[in-house]
Amino acid sequence: MPEFLVSQVRVGRVKPLRAEAIPSGIRKYSVAGPIAAAVCGLDGDEQGDRRNHGGPDKAIHAYAAAHYPAWRNDLPELAAEFQPGAFGENLVVHGAVEADICLGDQSTLGEALLEVSQARQPCWRLNLRFQRHDMARRVQESGRTGWYFRVLKPGHIAPGQTARLVERPHPEWSLDRVWTLLYRDRNNRTALTAFAALPGLPERWRNMAEARLANGRTEDWTRRLETPA
Repeated sequence: MPEFLVSQVRVGRVKPLRAEAIPSGIRKYSVAGPIAAAVCGLDGDEQGDRRNHGGPDKAIHAYAAAHYPAWRNDLPELAAEFQPGAFGENLVVHGAVEADICLGDQSTLGEALLEVSQARQPCWRLNLRFQRHDMARRVQESGRTGWYFRVLKPGHIAPGQTARLVERPHPEWSLDRVWTLLYRDRNNRTALTAFAALPGLPERWRNMAEARLANGRTEDWTRRLETPA
């Protein structure tokens, strides 16, 4: 993975999202100076659904700025919405996309040491954010999902800093390969077995892989992708 630049660091408090007034921290603002990165996330950052968002395995969300032109091309009627921060990311990343990132990658950023824990699995709050019933599904199908970091060593980070790779234990598991396994080649038993055995894989992902191996079926994505009535 090349070094990547973090042009913006963003945090947000929980606020009602759209007319539905769903509690969400997806609306984040850019901070100008150093901010503390701790095991459970950035100082001042909140999530509206702590069961499915946040926590040590989803402490910091990163999104590639390179994806925004593609979204503007795909959905020109929403072009003005597709600006850095639109997907609720904490880090706006330049110089890397999912193909460049591997599970378990450890990088220094400012004083902190970060580890890639998982790719983002989009949820229906994106449907409300963009006022499109299919936005979460579009993000999933595109592969332009972003990813999460754990914070292995807390410290201050700031916009304008460069993340530098210090360890890559799983070079065979790029986030693009993970996406293919999750959503395309979904019952590849050889890949699922290797995936489930990865050290540091979040428990939910390990359980998902083991369930597919046990029953030969893909889990139901409806509750995650479709906005509740």
